[in-house]
Amino acid sequence: MIINLLQKMASTVNKAILIGHLGDEVKVHYFEGGNAIGRFPLATNESYTNKQTGEKVTTTDWHNIVVRNKLAEICEKYLSKGDKVYCEGRIKNRQWDGEDGTKRYTTEIHVTDMTFLSTKKETTPSNKVEPKPSATATRNSTENTVKEDDDLPF
Repeated sequence: MIINLLQKMASTVNKAILIGHLGDEVKVHYFEGGNAIGRFPLATNESYTNKQTGEKVTTTDWHNIVVRNKLAEICEKYLSKGDKVYCEGRIKNRQWDGEDGTKRYTTEIHVTDMTFLSTKKETTPSNKVEPKPSATATRNSTENTVKEDDDLPF
């Protein structure tokens, strides 16, 4: 019975969910026709206590984040190194030939949904609070549009 149910469901799933901190500024490249692609590294941490030494150990994993079009523009405008974000997207692997002729590989998270959890650009130098940007942006993959959610409690 379970096997029949699984056969009727989608045959594969490719979904990544990350909460982490930007490791650098968002770098956006604009193309003719108005399209844009943004990239930034995202750090996620795992902490545990070493049972033998009692020492707290923290490990950091780095992820290559890719955002497109309006979401890339929003990220460029409101995010800075150190900001905390929630990302949902698909894992993509790419390969290319390096300048020295060797094959190069990278794994990226192509983000479709993102929520800003904290941003440093929320306050101006004069300590006035700027209106927060819409912290949730969703990219519709068929239309390449971004829907902004203004009903956030913060």
